This record gives sequence, C-alpha cells and structure tokens, in this order.
Amino acid sequence: MDRTEFAARIDHTVLGPQTTLDDVKRVLDDAEEQGMNACIPPCYVAEAAEYAPDVTLATVVGFPHGQHSTAAKHEEAADAWRSGADELDVVINVGRLKAGDDDAVAEDIAEVVAAVPIPVKVIIETALLTDAEKRRACEAAVDADADFVKTSTGFADGGATVEDVELMAEYLPVKASGGVGSYEEAMAMFEAGAERIGASSGVELVAGHPDS
Repeated sequence: MDRTEFAARIDHTVLGPQTTLDDVKRVLDDAEEQGMNACIPPCYVAEAAEYAPDVTLATVVGFPHGQHSTAAKHEEAADAWRSGADELDVVINVGRLKAGDDDAVAEDIAEVVAAVPIPVKVIIETALLTDAEKRRACEAAVDADADFVKTSTGFADGGATVEDVELMAEYLPVKASGGVGSYEEAMAMFEAGAERIGASSGVELVAGHPDS
C-alpha cells in the first residue's frame, strides 16, 4: 500500500467534548495536507464543509452512547448531510442490543440509512460487547443496509483489536477506531481486514509510512 492510498484510508479525528472550531480547522488542514479524511463533531459540519471543501468529511450521529431516540438520530443524520457531511458514523443502542432487542437496533440504524444518500458506518462499541453480541450487532448493521461497521467511539475503555476487526470483517467493511497510534498498528488493522482507520493521530500514522 503506497503512501497516498494509506493516507486516503485514514479518518483523522477530533471528537472530544472540548473541541473548538480552531481544533477542527487544524484537523482539516492536516487532512488536506496529508490526503486524509476528517471526522469531526456535527456542530461544525457546515463550517468545515465551507472551510475545506475538498476533504472527505465524516461526522457522528447519536454520539457517544447511542441512546438518542430513533427520530432524533434520523433528523441528526439528515441535518449533517444537508450541512455538507460526506459520511456518517452512527452509534448503536448498546443497551437495546444487550437486552436482546435486535430488531430495535436494526430499525434504529435503518432510519439513519434511510435519512441520507451517503455512506453510514455503524459504531458497535466492541469493548462493551461479547463476541456473540458483536456478531449480533454486525448482523443488525447488515439488515439495516449500512455500509461499514466501526469498532469504537473512543469513549469506552478499550479500542480496536485485530481479533475484533477479523470478526467484523466477516459482515461488512470495517473502520478500526480507538487506540490506533502508529503506522505499524494501522497496518495490523488493515491486514486483519479493516478498510478504514479512525484516529486522532492521523498525522503520526502517515508520517510512519516508509514513503514519508
């Protein structure tokens, strides 16, 4: 994988609770310079789309715990798309999954998918799930016609693991997110089957590429 392809598969991310517009602009500047995508809070999408129109822009829905109502997630998704988002990362309702209400989980995701004509990635929060629950979450994402499954929000203990990526890749393309801090770790995720990496350390990941 050459440097250009590697960078294009990195979602350079800033999603902390204290994120400012200046923080977002720095991430966008880095993404544009390095050829990465960016993942930012929804409140800044319109400004980000205007500031860096050439950067593929992802934002989050139902973040970080997934407990928004389905109607709220639907509207949040539609608003993000109208504001200029190119992709959405939506958090599942982990509590409903754990309670065995898989139909509600799938319907929740499906409402987001139906709200927009852009790719939807489904964050299943692997650190909170058993392997059986991870499989059920991935099956719900498939049933809802989502485009990707994603490991983590970064707000639960634990992040992406090779084992989780391998499991999830049986169902849909995977975005490995949470704790990927080096080029070597990113490549391990790609080799396990990931298609994307989400990381706040995107610049460091690209800098570690042999061609950099």
